[in-house]
Amino acid sequence: MKKVGIIMGSDSDLNVMSKAFPVLESLGIGFEAHVYSAHRTPVQAAAFASDARENGFGVIIAGAGMSAALAGVLAAHTTLPVIGVPLKSAVLEGTDALLSTVMMPPGIPVASVAIDGAKNAAWLAAQILAVDDAQLAEKLAEERRAMTENVLAKDEALQKKLQENG
Repeated sequence: MKKVGIIMGSDSDLNVMSKAFPVLESLGIGFEAHVYSAHRTPVQAAAFASDARENGFGVIIAGAGMSAALAGVLAAHTTLPVIGVPLKSAVLEGTDALLSTVMMPPGIPVASVAIDGAKNAAWLAAQILAVDDAQLAEKLAEERRAMTENVLAKDEALQKKLQENG
């Protein structure tokens, strides 16, 4: 199975980006996490993306705040899917990062999840990898069934509580 690369622009992003780790681990997807800055280590960021396919990666998740150029820089150096995680900042609450992540020129797309949405980035990466992996696709289907059962159990408990109080 292909791995997922998780790249963050700063080690201070780890508290958000690490939320992707347990999702990938629970699905049996290998991953590597690195700190590469689009502005401070552009050569290393470009090299990671350029070599990602040959190094066994199938998807890259990139988390950065403020100008959030990281996902775009990585996408410019690979044809692998890149998922941007715009990170919340003190300045504009992450809106700046969201806009920087999604406003890519034609031909260099970056998918995006919500501000601080590393967990959903991991789920999306898994879905992308599952396109060619039936076993992973079944794991994802099992997770969806479990989510459904959980919500329905909560509804049942609510209905029971409402009947008792009504």
